[in-house]
Formats: sequence, C-alpha cells, structure tokens
Amino acid sequence: MENKIKKAHFIGICGVGMSAVAKLLKDSGWEISGSDSGFYPPVSIYLEKQKLSCEVGYRAENIPEDTEMIVIGKNAKLTPEENEEVKSAYESDIEVKSFPEVLNLLTKNTRNIICAGSHGKSTCSSIMTWCLHNAGKDPSFFIGALPLNFDVTSHLGEGETFVLEGDEYPSSNTDSSSKFMHYNAHDVLITSVEHDHVNVFKTQEDFSKPFIELINSLPKDGLLVINTGDREANKLSENFDRDHATYSVDADSVWRAENINYGQITTFDLIKNNKKVTGLETRLLGRHNIENIVGVAAMLLEKKLLTTEELQDGIKTFKGIVRRLDLKTEKSTVPCYEGFGSSYTKAKAAIDAIKLHFPTKRLVIVFEPHTFSWRNKDYIHHYDTIFEGVEKVFVYKPATQGSGTHAQLTHSDIVDRVKSSGVDVEHMENEKEGLEKIKKEVTENDVVLLLTSGNLDGMVQSIPHYLETNFL
Repeated sequence: MENKIKKAHFIGICGVGMSAVAKLLKDSGWEISGSDSGFYPPVSIYLEKQKLSCEVGYRAENIPEDTEMIVIGKNAKLTPEENEEVKSAYESDIEVKSFPEVLNLLTKNTRNIICAGSHGKSTCSSIMTWCLHNAGKDPSFFIGALPLNFDVTSHLGEGETFVLEGDEYPSSNTDSSSKFMHYNAHDVLITSVEHDHVNVFKTQEDFSKPFIELINSLPKDGLLVINTGDREANKLSENFDRDHATYSVDADSVWRAENINYGQITTFDLIKNNKKVTGLETRLLGRHNIENIVGVAAMLLEKKLLTTEELQDGIKTFKGIVRRLDLKTEKSTVPCYEGFGSSYTKAKAAIDAIKLHFPTKRLVIVFEPHTFSWRNKDYIHHYDTIFEGVEKVFVYKPATQGSGTHAQLTHSDIVDRVKSSGVDVEHMENEKEGLEKIKKEVTENDVVLLLTSGNLDGMVQSIPHYLETNFL
C-alpha cells in the first residue's frame, strides 16, 4: 500500500477521526494535504503539531494534481451537491475513500481489538492503549479523543496489537455501514448498546443491528467481552452462542468490581468468578469508570496480553482523557471539570461522578444541548430527570447545525422543561453573559461541571480561567 500511494488529500481533515487517520498515513510515509471549512483550536493546534496542512475553505484547486487518494469525511456539507471540492474529487480519476476504508487497509495484518458502545468506548480504548504502552508493548491505536497520557490520538506501533475505538455511526455519505465494520475486528469489547444517534437509528432495534453484525464477524479465536450491566448489551450477550466474557460493576457477570472505596484515588478489588484477581487503584472519577476499567481488565487478562502487575501499574498511572471529566483548574479552590454530555447516559454518568466524589460541595452545571438527542422534541422527557439533585444549572443556547432535519427544541423549551422538574435553572445566550452569571453565582463551596460535546463558544476555556484567577 505504501509503495502504490504516496500522496493523500483529506477533505474535512479537521474531524477527530479524519485527523487521526491522516496522522497514521503520514506516519507510514505518505505525504498529506487537507482542507476544511474552518481551522480552529484545539484541532488546528493538533494538526500544526503533527505538521498536517489544512486549506481553509472548500475549493476544487485544493486537491494537488499528483494526489493518488482522496479521503472524504462524513458531514452533510461534504457531498457533490453541496461542495465543489467533493464534486471535483468524484469527477476525477483519483481513488476516493472514507477514513474507515483507510483504516481497513491499515489493519489488515494486525490483531485488532475494537472498543465499541454508545458510551465508554473512548475511555476504554484509551485505558487499554496506555496499559499496553506502559508495559512496553508499543500497540498501534486509533482513538476518537485525546488521552492525557499521550499527545496524539493515533499511532502506528511495532507491536502486533491495534486498539481501535469503534464507532457505530455510518462510514460516509455514500456508505451506510457502521465505521467499525471496516476495522477487521479480531476481538471486541462492547460497553453499552443504549439507543443513540437518533437522527440515524430511529429505534433501539436499528441501533442494535450493527453491534450484532460486529460480534458475528469475529473469527473463531476472537473474544467478545461485553457489559451485562447494560440492559441492551446483556440482551446481545444472551443471544451470542459462543464463548465470551461478561463484566459489570456489580451485576451477575464473570468479571466485576468489589470493595470500591471512592476518593481522589479510588481503590477496588477486581473479581473473576467470585475470586479476587488483584487490587486496583485509579484517579478516574465515577462508578462508570470503574466499570470501564473492569471491561478493559477482562479483555487484557483473558487474552493474556498483560500480567496482573502490568495491569495494576497501567491503571494506576492512567490520567484520563480530554473532555471526559478532566480537571480544568489546577490552582483554583473551586474545581472545574469538563464532562462529555453528548447523550443522557454520558451526562448522567458525569453528574453522578461529581456528586459521588464531592458530596459536600454544591454542584453548578453549565450545560450545552449540542447533539440531536438533546435538541429533539421527541426526547424532551430526558430533561425531567437529568439534573435531579443538582443545585444550579445554566443552559446554554442549543446548537443549530442540522436543525432542519428533526423537530428542534428552542432554548426556552429546554429551560422551561428543566424548571418544571424543580431545578434552579437559568439560560445563557453568549460567553459574555455566561461569565457574568458565573461570577455572580459561584462561591468557595462549589464545584463546576461544564457539560457539552461542543465548546460553549469558548467558555470551556474562559470559565476555568476565571476560577483560577479568583479562587486561589
């Protein structure tokens, strides 16, 4: 593959997956060019650091004449009808691929572990990668988030294992198959199968189908590790007639956690078949992260990829990943965390984790309804319980991209629904107003959670800066 193709051009290179695959190709000796509609931090910083160029704006002339492969991202604006650069790509004689198809080529000769699920897959793939790396195994990896232990989201290693975060979302605008179906799965860890991406998968059955297809694609010596603490994942495990390993925190499973002591450093016992395997400690917050660690441990130990001692050290030294309850304030007496709130379950897990670890502090949340699930009128009932027990909530204005494709909630719809649930809630319209409200609201006894899959129009940076400046 390296001998045939020397140059590749990425249309939509600023996507997390696109930039990660571009780096993998660059690492394997290819020359990369790219384009996108905008070029902003943090992706712009990442691309510059990896020496990956990006032309701002889509134009046919962005495609170098000697390009031998064009990779096109999955975005509504990346179609021939909407985009002249995409149109030019399809009209050329150049080979066109999606980034999952590129990963298919890169994973032909490795033993690939796919971490999949509606939530937890970024964390699990990051923990697994770090544990292997920390033990000197040098795995290849592809992760849809930035682990704090690394400064990259992808890497081509010398080891035989390739860890990939597996996304169930469609591969491209011309390929409806799930991305993870391209990744040559040998072993699979499934964290959850809770209905998500409601704009694509209309029902739970629709959402479950690609996961069934994924586990049925495993080779005879492949291993399925699945979370039976998740109702829909448990259904899949009950219908899987081959050997597999089950895990949970405290449900009826082969692998689970016992004797959990939550704190700044959380400790627990890793149990297999009712017998203690080892004790583990982690700096990650929340019950859901204990569950993630148990799943990763089950995969690594069942496959004999690590010793228990290597696992212990990997879990102990894993710092977390950006945007998954990572601490944004190192100096402030008022801690501020960012949680990834793209779905009800992810948001609820983040809220529960903060309340679990800071039981004496008042919780102030700044929430941005960024994904379709939070902006769709069919799911407005999620606001009845999501902020239960939270002392103060600020709701930022909902995102507008794709609003014409579904029944979009207004800002007032959301605030009024949260208020009707009995929660003290206010709206935020812009960063200036948001900072003023935070200044008036936050006190020494608070902990702040920024809950979004967007950027709160800069408040992910400006609120922590305010807290570090004024609460020392």
